[in-house]
Amino acid sequence: MRILLTWAINAGVLLLLPYVVSAVRIQDFGTALIAALVLGLLNAIVRPVLVVLTLPITVLTLGIFLLVINGFTFWLASRMLSGFHVDSFLWALIAALIYSIATTLIGSLLLRKPA
Repeated sequence: MRILLTWAINAGVLLLLPYVVSAVRIQDFGTALIAALVLGLLNAIVRPVLVVLTLPITVLTLGIFLLVINGFTFWLASRMLSGFHVDSFLWALIAALIYSIATTLIGSLLLRKPA
């Protein structure tokens, strides 16, 4: 049940993202659900490979290069889906940062365990 709620939260944040970043466009909630699934799969499969391959530059930049990897996975997901579009890589970087912050905050508020 928790994974479905996390998926819905991620899709909801994706659906609201175009109101914050005008360079991001998403067609409807169904597309947002699919995009959230694709983002999750890319973060589970592609991101770890990229982190290992770019480890030297990540160490040199004290971890800031991980933001570029997040932006790349966001941009890649937008290129894979027809109803989800980001204008450029820079906007994907900004949108990924906002998406990560929003999903973390909302997820921690809604999914925290009661004391």
